[in-house]
Amino acid sequence: MTYTTIELLGAVFFALAVIHTFCVGQILKISHRFAKDSLASHFFHLLAEIEVVFALWAGVFMLLFVGLEGWDAALKYQNSLNFVEPFFIFAIMVVCSTRPILTAARQGILFLSQGLQKIFRTPAVLTDLFVVLCVGPLSGSFITEPAAMTVTAFMVNSMLRQNSSKVLYAVLAVLFVNVSIGGALTPFAAPPILMVAGKWGWDFNFVFTNFGWKSSLAVVVNTLGLLFLFRKEWSQNCHTLKDVETRLAGAQAAIPNFIIFVHLFFLAGIVVTGHYQNAFLGIFLLFLGIAAVTQRYQDALRLKESLLVALFLGGIIQFGAFQKWWLAPLLAHMSEALLFKGAVALTAITDNAALTYLGSQVEGLSEASRYALVAGAIAGGGLTIIANAPNAAGYSILSHRFSDGLKPLNLLIAAVPPTAVAVLCLWLL
Repeated sequence: MTYTTIELLGAVFFALAVIHTFCVGQILKISHRFAKDSLASHFFHLLAEIEVVFALWAGVFMLLFVGLEGWDAALKYQNSLNFVEPFFIFAIMVVCSTRPILTAARQGILFLSQGLQKIFRTPAVLTDLFVVLCVGPLSGSFITEPAAMTVTAFMVNSMLRQNSSKVLYAVLAVLFVNVSIGGALTPFAAPPILMVAGKWGWDFNFVFTNFGWKSSLAVVVNTLGLLFLFRKEWSQNCHTLKDVETRLAGAQAAIPNFIIFVHLFFLAGIVVTGHYQNAFLGIFLLFLGIAAVTQRYQDALRLKESLLVALFLGGIIQFGAFQKWWLAPLLAHMSEALLFKGAVALTAITDNAALTYLGSQVEGLSEASRYALVAGAIAGGGLTIIANAPNAAGYSILSHRFSDGLKPLNLLIAAVPPTAVAVLCLWLL
């Protein structure tokens, strides 16, 4: 295992950023000790924002990089990085959080839920939640995981009535795990699979046969488990989708169908061109014009929140290349079973797409080892906010419900049961 000084420092600063994410709750408490509008209060509050943690440490690291290697070397490194994913998530979050897109998604889910209620005679709240937490994440296999996370998180947020800490962490954990595995029906939607599908020759049939149906089963089991575990709380803590639709219809102007169609058209354009930064950003800029023209049917665009999520992912990317010196040799010397378990654990502290990408650089991996690596990466994608790129988008939407800020350790604990279900389905079936 060989490394340069800057590679070692990159790993150290990345570790410090990971540790920082687990301390944000305590840092937020420190900010409350100072006067509300004081400089100290704002400083510690900034340090407690999960979305800026990696960007802050990446900024400090790049200053050190310039000091040690020089300006030219730092610029060369920056130019070697690929920031397509942060830009894409920024664009898709803004578009998917608009009122016409959310209205279309909510009405579609409500139609499906009401059909199931008539067939199985199930309670409205439970059926609505089941459809939202199953169909939403599984749709990520077609509209991409970031889009699925954004729409599903907004729908969950609209249904939640009270901020029960226990329920919030359980819902967030199931949402994160389901989205991570829900994109595994196709080779082009889940970033961990997308990173390796072309190089390893994984087509639609291979991905669905080896990952898709197992992931779908895990999504259904996780959702049913969540509904059963908190079966007494749902009637008190949740609105039905019909109630949400009725409430919004009375407070907002009715949206003409052609405006919804135009928004869906732009969403489809961004999804289809999602791997081509110039193309989808061009479409997104045109969309901003459409949003301005249709302002009567819009809520405030979530530009700030989407930028923070993009900043979060950009910070992680800054550190990605400096983890190869220790991750690649580690992955290369693991058996299939150990590789699967190691991938589940490692993805909690390393974005799962980065993990599978590094694994694809290891020569001589058997087909069984390749499966173990990717299966472990998507199974562990709900353990932390940094485990799967779309998690940051989901947290951004639901963060206001955590009065004391998100406690990453509580999320990790809550995510263990749904992760265990994913592990069992992807490894034993």
